[in-house]
Amino acid sequence: MKKKFNIAVVGATGMVGQKMLEVLAERDFPIDHLYLFASSKSAGKEVEYRGKKYIVEELKESSFDQDIDIALFSAGASISKKFSPIAASKGVIVVDNSSAFRMDEKVPLVVPEVNPEDVEWHNGIIANPNCSTIQAMLPLKALHEKYILKRVIYSTYQAVSGSGVKGYRDLKEGIQGKDPICYPHPIAFNCLPHIDDFLENGYTKEEMKMVNESRKILHAPSLKVTATTVRVPVFYGHSESINLEFERSFKLEEVRKTLEEMPGIIVMDDPKNNVYPLARISENKDEVFVGRIRRDESIENGLNLWVVADNIRKGAATNTVQIAELLIEKQLL
Repeated sequence: MKKKFNIAVVGATGMVGQKMLEVLAERDFPIDHLYLFASSKSAGKEVEYRGKKYIVEELKESSFDQDIDIALFSAGASISKKFSPIAASKGVIVVDNSSAFRMDEKVPLVVPEVNPEDVEWHNGIIANPNCSTIQAMLPLKALHEKYILKRVIYSTYQAVSGSGVKGYRDLKEGIQGKDPICYPHPIAFNCLPHIDDFLENGYTKEEMKMVNESRKILHAPSLKVTATTVRVPVFYGHSESINLEFERSFKLEEVRKTLEEMPGIIVMDDPKNNVYPLARISENKDEVFVGRIRRDESIENGLNLWVVADNIRKGAATNTVQIAELLIEKQLL
């Protein structure tokens, strides 16, 4: 009989928390007892999981006194910073979807198809990368192993669901002419080159997340990476134009084959028939879609890719659940 585990979802009523429950059910995750936690505002709400109704509990320091094996956190960095160490101190393995621990040297930052071995050195907390980083890592890992990355340039076109319910509402109501409450400018019929706060170097936090997380996940601390991240009027699905420069020469046919063979990637690259990845194609799917594969003819060993994925599923919920599955697979519980 397959062993089952006690699982907690922190932030269970939020957009990602709800998607985590959906993914857990779809993937038939072996759950014995399920615990759902959220803020005092959401405590007492009823949530259904696989035909059974659960009452959401208020997250407290004593919440992890119960017998919990894995806690999937998606409640924001401040909550994670406070409660993840408490959970870990009580023997719970935390998979955290916030930015709280991503760049902590003692915390692995994991995309299961890319660096599964890193879960083995966790100290009770494993970080889930930023959504825009996750989808880029699959093609970059596959190509880096073969051709060695020299430089990466990201230009992203990110869906409003990346900002949660408020971002989603800004687009939905903005189409009707209402003023924004989440963004500094209207997102409807617009593009905002501004995701997260601006830093002193002129980049945003989102842009620097992509830079620093890419280096950590690929174990390439000196890799040259730059990014421009843009919020666009799309509900679900982040799209990315990725420009790569390699140390080694390549043939396009080999590049396509390498990408096709990478687990988790679907290549859609037939421009003559208007076949290329679209945000709406990626919606509610776990795969990363790659297309517009072509040489950058302005430099030697340069390549352009168009990479699309559902930011709430693969970019958050599914990757988190995959990390939990990896813990079971590697018998780390």
